[in-house]
Amino acid sequence: MSFTVGHYLAERLTQIGLKDHFAVAGDYNLVLLDQLLEHGGMRQIYSCNELNCSFSAEGYARAKGAAAAVVTFSVGAISAMNGLGGSYAENLPVIVISGAPNTNDYGSGRVLHHTIGTTDYNYQLEMVRHVTCAAESITDAESAPAKIDHVIRTALREKKPAYLEISCNVAAALCARPGPVDSLLSYPAPDEASLKAALKESEEFLAQREKVVILVGSKLRAAEALEETVALADKLGCAVTIMSAAKSFFPETHPGFRGVYWGEVSSPGAEEVVKSADGVITLAPVWNDYSSVGWNDLIRGENVLEVNPDRVTVNGKTFEGFRLKEFVKALTAQAPHKPASLTGSYEPVVLPTANPSAPLTNDEMTRQINALVDGNTTLFAETGDSWFNATRMHLPEGARVESEMQWGHIGWSVPSVFGNAAGSPERQHVLMVGDGSFQLTAQEVAQMVRYELPVIIFLVNNYGYVIEIKIHDGPYNYIQNWDYAALVNVFNGGVPGEASGKSGLGLKATTGEELAEAIEKAKKNTRGPTLIECKLDRTDCTDALVAWGKRVAAANSRKPQRS
Repeated sequence: MSFTVGHYLAERLTQIGLKDHFAVAGDYNLVLLDQLLEHGGMRQIYSCNELNCSFSAEGYARAKGAAAAVVTFSVGAISAMNGLGGSYAENLPVIVISGAPNTNDYGSGRVLHHTIGTTDYNYQLEMVRHVTCAAESITDAESAPAKIDHVIRTALREKKPAYLEISCNVAAALCARPGPVDSLLSYPAPDEASLKAALKESEEFLAQREKVVILVGSKLRAAEALEETVALADKLGCAVTIMSAAKSFFPETHPGFRGVYWGEVSSPGAEEVVKSADGVITLAPVWNDYSSVGWNDLIRGENVLEVNPDRVTVNGKTFEGFRLKEFVKALTAQAPHKPASLTGSYEPVVLPTANPSAPLTNDEMTRQINALVDGNTTLFAETGDSWFNATRMHLPEGARVESEMQWGHIGWSVPSVFGNAAGSPERQHVLMVGDGSFQLTAQEVAQMVRYELPVIIFLVNNYGYVIEIKIHDGPYNYIQNWDYAALVNVFNGGVPGEASGKSGLGLKATTGEELAEAIEKAKKNTRGPTLIECKLDRTDCTDALVAWGKRVAAANSRKPQRS
């Protein structure tokens, strides 16, 4: 068949491994959606709105390494920029493609619908450049292949989102066919001189230190160095801790694993392991006010070998021109044996079994969810106490945890787990989400029903934004309650008293016994989502959330600096 701009885009996306793309239809992207369907290389998955579409793509990228979402101009793309911001913060190559006005309308002085009412249609491109690593506008077929390749290549190399804008009358225009995809998937050769210098300095750093610890950060997966880190830990023979946002990025069954380092809210013993070390190798860390507990627990300074995705800093010197993966692999080849930090053994948190008939508690809910997690499970932890519940879980090898601790958009997890489940249907997907977060993006449960994705949702109904209550309380933290379990039947499209033909299941749990029964029903519901509404007392949360919340609140309430 003749190749069009839309076909070229579809071919490239399939070549980089995408089997699906997400979409919300609008008149500026309809021809492009037709072209993507006509190509036939990907399934077109529909979202309820553009915000959810962008977060669904973000979740898909967590599973597949990249993702694409198609939206319409202005009213769609500006909404999707929230998800682009999240993808940028969380280092995920999501490509958002926006339909755009007809090329004849540019410079015509005409005012178009779906715009801000001016005759300049470049404002969207200018806005999106702030939350992407590459952004291009396609208004002619001849330049389309080069622009598409540039956007995809840059997104994959930098592990950041990118943006394409395609005029509605160009999507079906004829263009050249794409060649091999290798150039989009490759990386520049490393600067060998800089790499050797970084290794020499790092060897000197390690030689002068006895008690060495590895601290795994949240950018390590984007740096594609998870396996290399295990090899480095094996060679050094030292203790390994992980930052909270890197939960599951290092196997907890490894003999060197010593828990989650999060300052004063660390796993039992983990803070002592890190702070007693005379040398800490931080791999791809993100130090913000959340990860440092309100700036109180930064791990930096002369005793730190900081390895970032784009540079290494050690002994007061910095080196770049090579990838983190290349550095870790080279360091492993010549790393000394440093087992002094491996004192004692890792003791996972053990939550006692509660009285089955007693009111459901946060601890009992967490215990039962942890028992559900196996090596084939992807667990999503929404912003809030779900972070801390995930932190104190012990994971079997192969289990994954997904969080969004840098962007921190509440409600992110509902569309993201939908996208992740679409991208990895062979895995079990479990979501822990609070009622306040759920209300922002609840519609996407309907798409889980539509595509028969058996996501198990544990919805904590404690009548408000508990994480915000712990940071700074006020009437704005309390929400209108919903009958969440009953909401699933609305998404099923069912009529009361009649079978809908859909398999979404809504359940409630007020005791441990009821939760156990609900989980068994959820396991059997393999053709749709199961939402388990867990009723908890508003004051029932982890001690870690309380302590952390106070520290973050103190950081937020610092007085202005005097000039």
